Amino acid sequence: MDLINNLAFGISVAASFQNLMLCLIGALVGTLIGVLPGLGPVATIAMLLPITYGLPPVGALIMLAGIYYGAMYGGSTTAILVNIPGESASVVTTLDGHEMAKQGRAGPALAIAAIGSFFAGCVATVVIAAAAAPLTSVALLFGPAEYFSLMVLGLIFAVVLAKGSVLKAVSMILFGLVLSMVGSDLETGAGRMNFNIPELADGLNFVVIAMGVFGFTEVLRNLEVTHSREIVQSKITGLMPTREDLKAAAPAIGRGTVLGSLLGVLPGGGSIISAFASYTLEKKLAKDPRRFGRGAIEGVAGPETANNAASQTSFIPLLTLGIPPNPVMALMVGAMTIHGIVPGPQVMTKQPDLFWGMIASMWFGNLMLVIINLPLVGLWVRLLRVPYRLLYPLILIVCCIGVYSVNNAPADVYLTAAFAVVGYWLVKHDFEPAPMLLGFVLGPLMEENLRRAMLIARGDWSVFLTRPISGALLAISAILLIIALLPMIRKKRDEVFVEEG
Repeated sequence: MDLINNLAFGISVAASFQNLMLCLIGALVGTLIGVLPGLGPVATIAMLLPITYGLPPVGALIMLAGIYYGAMYGGSTTAILVNIPGESASVVTTLDGHEMAKQGRAGPALAIAAIGSFFAGCVATVVIAAAAAPLTSVALLFGPAEYFSLMVLGLIFAVVLAKGSVLKAVSMILFGLVLSMVGSDLETGAGRMNFNIPELADGLNFVVIAMGVFGFTEVLRNLEVTHSREIVQSKITGLMPTREDLKAAAPAIGRGTVLGSLLGVLPGGGSIISAFASYTLEKKLAKDPRRFGRGAIEGVAGPETANNAASQTSFIPLLTLGIPPNPVMALMVGAMTIHGIVPGPQVMTKQPDLFWGMIASMWFGNLMLVIINLPLVGLWVRLLRVPYRLLYPLILIVCCIGVYSVNNAPADVYLTAAFAVVGYWLVKHDFEPAPMLLGFVLGPLMEENLRRAMLIARGDWSVFLTRPISGALLAISAILLIIALLPMIRKKRDEVFVEEG
């Protein structure tokens, strides 16, 4: 009964005119950047963070959430029509989605992707609402030692699930933790690694790092990539799938929803892993696996459903524990911090309008996305024909204005450019920047909880091992790291992200 009352309260918050409009803007922007290959939700949300300063906290987070799951919807359009995934989570959709488009069945492929995404989004919203209260009550039992250990586990998960070298992922997390220490010590006021530069006295701005490493770097990286955008030229008709299509897709949609909802809470990119896992599962369960890669509708339904369910359940650890499971959620932590909100279980009790309003807004957002994605598919096809060389100068100008507007400081623009160079170098040398951002966001929280735990324990380091929950979390972290370093497991990690020929 409490769940129904809480959701009713959330719907009343989300249904205000301002919040509905911000949800619509987020869904539109998310679809747009999902359709246009190159700019993902991380870069876009990083660019739009300065705009949220002038918005109320609930509306700002509703808009940013809409951008995230809107991008998951939009990514399928490009994957099906152009054979280029607009989003990394839509990579597997290209395998069967584009084959269906070449067979003149782009309409049913787009419709099944939208229907599956809508169903998964609605179910995931209920899962978030149902899981929120129990997890929050458990989180309230956590002390500083448990929170520190939980954040260590979150960072280790990010290492285990990151693409490429484990050592590179660890080094990126350590780099992020070091960057989080730049500025002044919160307790003593002493300067740390600011090199006597006045602009660094208060530390590095989250917006500067996020926009430099993700926004600017994405622009630089995509300028050197020449995609052969072979857009399906035939007119897209017959959007409604046949009864046979629905019959074939329904089980895949159900399995994808369950799989995505479970994997979405894992740190390190749950939506990507969910999409790959769903495709693998559907292929193994198929009576004739040879159909996959030749236009099997289950190969579109399963992954698209899974990645959308995962994108929404990734809000569970953020809203209940204050732990971001992926880079987008790390940006959401930054947005919450901008508005003076401390992420964690207190959000549910102290700011229920934000907590339940954001959850309820996902229902409205998913409905808007179905309306946006299907009838307006012709508009998205025309947008795909816009040359990149016209888009990116405009994006860079907007980024610079946004960074400058945060503190009215030219130094922020220069620092953003510097981090763009750093980010570009990292990408070119196969370092994944996402763990760095997680390290930067969690760094201050880890330091605060470490100090509080040591103060309570009077300097006794064994407190992290003797407290049962904390000790268990650290033990799991150590086991996961050891497993990830095993040669056989490392090989399997790399194979997960390699497309089967």
